[in-house]
This record gives sequence, C-alpha cells and structure tokens, in this order.
Amino acid sequence: MKKKDITILLVDDEQDILEIVGYNLEQEGYQIITASDGKEAVAKAKKHLPQLIIMDVMMPEMDGMEACENIRKLPELSNVIITFLTARSEDYSQVAGFDAGADDYITKPIKPKLLVSKVKALLRRLKSEEKSSETLNVAGIEINREEYKIVKDGREIILPRKEFELFYLLASKPGKVFKREEILDKVWGNEVIVGGRTIDVHIRKLREKIDEELFKTIKGVGYKLEG
Repeated sequence: MKKKDITILLVDDEQDILEIVGYNLEQEGYQIITASDGKEAVAKAKKHLPQLIIMDVMMPEMDGMEACENIRKLPELSNVIITFLTARSEDYSQVAGFDAGADDYITKPIKPKLLVSKVKALLRRLKSEEKSSETLNVAGIEINREEYKIVKDGREIILPRKEFELFYLLASKPGKVFKREEILDKVWGNEVIVGGRTIDVHIRKLREKIDEELFKTIKGVGYKLEG
C-alpha cells in the first residue's frame, strides 16, 4: 500500500498538536484527517476508515479509552492500528490502554523525526499482513488471517489487532515455547518500545475471551499454546 493510499486519523483536543503532527505526516505523503475529541473520532473513523489512528487519552466529550473501545466494536475497523499519543507515561495507563484495545503507546512530547519513524514501523504491519492469508485450525478454533477473525464452536470472536497477532503467532506452532523477546519482536517489532507487562496483559485477555487452559505460561521464559 502506497503512502498516498494510507489515511491517518489524528485525535487530540490540543490544536497545536494536531497541526504539528499532521504537518509532519502530510510531508511524508500520508492522507491526514483530524478530530478534537473521542466522540468525533469515532464518527470520522466510521466515515473515512483509516489505516492508523493516533489518539490522545485525556479529552472532553469522550476520552481516548472509551473511543478506542467503541472503534474496536466496529467490524469494518477491525484491522485499524490504534496507538495512544499522550503525556501520561505511568505503567497503569499503558496497561489500561492495551486493555481498551490499543496496539501501541507513544508518549509526548515526541520529536517529529521519531514520530515519523514510529508511524512507519506501525504501518509496516499492514504490509506483513497483506502477504499472509493462511487459515490455521488449532484446538477446534479456526484462525483466519485474511479476514482477521477467529471462530470457536461456531461463534465468531472479535479480537483487537495485537491480541489477534499474538494468538496467531502462538497458534502457528502449537506446543512451541515462544520466548518473550521473540514475541515482542514478531508481534510488536523491535522498532517499537512497549512496557514489560504488555505481553502479560494480552495473554490475560486472550485467556478470558478464548480459553483459560489453552495458553500456558513457562515461568521465566515465555508462553506456548496447547495444540
């Protein structure tokens, strides 16, 4: 997908942030749309179907967490990448962001060149997904990479992007123990820095949504999927 075909939705209640971030990404050739609160973000996401959403957390009308949760409920936006751009760098807020369905977390202020680099790293995930259309079947669960969905006992389960990618990775080789470093590299990419609890949060959510016993913790090493 060419840059001119990629739409990025910027969401922040600070106009100067929208202008600075928007300008730098437009200079790279991306299509930019903006929103000043979570409610407007949901409406514009439905209308424009962006490939990437960069969103502040603390906003009027509807905060970023709630907006993220609402967007994740929309089937037509199941593949959108959502990253929070916020000054709040506490670990608990990052965990809350991943629980809400965010793929990543960028703290501000951030230098324009670094921001552009982060965005490129995030969008590279789109390319890797376009190359893969394999459907996996593990423990009676169908995992369709092309349609980005899983089906268990005839019921479709919608997962946020990173939960799906983590599940797909583990399911690609049932029984193999994936080290934490390998998971971070293959699911998040070594260009993106995430908190140490990120994997644990996503595994917990997968256990809640799919099967508590399917995901095994190998203490001090990583995780595996029971085939």
